[in-house]
Amino acid sequence: MPAETAKQFEALEASAQTLLGVFTRVGYEAVSPAIIQPADVFLDVIGERLRARTYVFTDPDGDELCMRPDLTVPTCRLHIERHPAAKVAAKYSYNGPAFRFQPEGSGRAHPREFRQTGIEAFGGLDREHAEAEIVATVLSGLEAAGLSTYALRFGDLGLMRAILHAADIPERWRQRLVHLFWHPDAFRAELRRLTIEPEAAAGGIPGELRSVLDPDDPEAAERAVADYLEASGIEAIGVRSVAEIAENLIGRVADARSEPLSAKTAQFIASYVAIVAPARASARRVRELATLMGIDIGAAIEAYEQRLELIASAGVDLDHAEFSADFGRALEYYTGFVFEVVTPCLGRKSPVAGGGRYDRLLKAVGAANDVPAVGAAVHTDRLLSALNGGAP
Repeated sequence: MPAETAKQFEALEASAQTLLGVFTRVGYEAVSPAIIQPADVFLDVIGERLRARTYVFTDPDGDELCMRPDLTVPTCRLHIERHPAAKVAAKYSYNGPAFRFQPEGSGRAHPREFRQTGIEAFGGLDREHAEAEIVATVLSGLEAAGLSTYALRFGDLGLMRAILHAADIPERWRQRLVHLFWHPDAFRAELRRLTIEPEAAAGGIPGELRSVLDPDDPEAAERAVADYLEASGIEAIGVRSVAEIAENLIGRVADARSEPLSAKTAQFIASYVAIVAPARASARRVRELATLMGIDIGAAIEAYEQRLELIASAGVDLDHAEFSADFGRALEYYTGFVFEVVTPCLGRKSPVAGGGRYDRLLKAVGAANDVPAVGAAVHTDRLLSALNGGAP
């Protein structure tokens, strides 16, 4: 190993051990989830954007496996192996490699193999308190490792869902906009399409297939799509299953039969998504918008405000924290509060840490019911780079 590489490895390991020391001292048990994981578990929960970047392979027994693209899902699986009913509250910490394909030219801040050092908390019933603890604990670890200059970025998918729930909009459109929330350009395009020309959604669906797709009978629609693909000699490969293709198509057919979204409702949603404000001022902005539109999302706003107070009480300086309504993190299993830690030298495209709430993930990987869960991970390679002023 070249001397420079050896020094980098030693520095990386030292930073990781500092983080782990902080995490374990406050009660997060150190664990080491397996690197190789069942591929279907990941591909079902991480979202389309990351599916295409996951290294998947088939072993000699024919099992489809993957190199873990993050450590949250493996830690969830480890917890369920220990506690199959997932009714035991637990806190875990970890440190290890994760793997994601990166497009050519992504740079040193986005390597294909990288280190994550993080924490996960399962079963905590006091949601806002657990979220504040995660933020404060991660920041304590970063500061112990030597990071002194950073900014916080907050988002809240709970607020977004409250906005969509209060809006006059079909349920399938709510679900689609939530799904597209992680893709801002696609979200804006879909909102515009629903407002101007929902009937255009069925364009491009072959007539013989469109005529047999019944939005009220998804099972028959899935069979029809499978039959069409087989008859046309089209193999369903890639990141979408036949069921997902059918769901998308019947949604488009249903759209073609619907009245457009009202301009008032579309403007309401767009106005919320456009909010960017200092953390403390953001709740007032959201409340003013809700009042203007005559809707009640008071419970979601109060939960957001309570979380901010708890984060501040834990010693976090909110003067350098920003709320961005369109911020949702890259991993699609998040369901509520999300955050990132950003440094001036690396910028927003390369946060050194981030995390949030994911109450549905444990059920998705094997638990009988949804389990309250929140966590965060430090991208240890980026932390080291930030400590070096942005140098690799």
